[in-house]
Amino acid sequence: MELGRLEYLQALVTEFQVTDSTGNKRRCSLVLSVSSISSHLRPCSFSLAEAKEQVLANLANFAYDPSNYEYLRQLQVLDLFLDMLTEDNETLVEFAMGGLCNLCLDKTNKEYILEANGVEPIINCLSSSNEETVVSAVTTLMFLTTPRSRAQTTALPVVECMLRFSLSANTRLSNLASIFLQDYCSPPQVEEARNLSRHTAVGIPLPKD
Repeated sequence: MELGRLEYLQALVTEFQVTDSTGNKRRCSLVLSVSSISSHLRPCSFSLAEAKEQVLANLANFAYDPSNYEYLRQLQVLDLFLDMLTEDNETLVEFAMGGLCNLCLDKTNKEYILEANGVEPIINCLSSSNEETVVSAVTTLMFLTTPRSRAQTTALPVVECMLRFSLSANTRLSNLASIFLQDYCSPPQVEEARNLSRHTAVGIPLPKD
């Protein structure tokens, strides 16, 4: 059974990496049989972009289960997720960010992401117009905050961003940002960011509702 799981995950990674230069419609070669498959998944006939979205959503879904962590590391899925954060396709970014958010609760995964310089692309996701991407990015920064990484995860631009998010009409986002400011930032950091924000109109835009 465990070997079957590894083979299945390998098939997903291979499927994601398949390229189709024609861009024509093609039929999915994988049968998705896990009961917790993401609601984003669609029927088996779809375009190349949709195929990649479906497979990435499936990989992100497997990242919920700690029993898959070793397999996902072995298959370099953490690198795949990090690479997808710079894609123009917002759906791919959303699923990749969600996958990282699921994985970084694990100490080994957290250390890997930090060593791979993953904080910067995650911070960049705070400027996404996609609410799910932003929420996952904020949550991931919380999970990645350690004594060693705190200077980067709570850098001044991040704290400024959280101050703006805390004023959002989006309750989900404002509550999360408020927790970040209270639990992960020092009062002097918050005050410095607040003072700086009073003198600039430029900031990370709020995601679309």
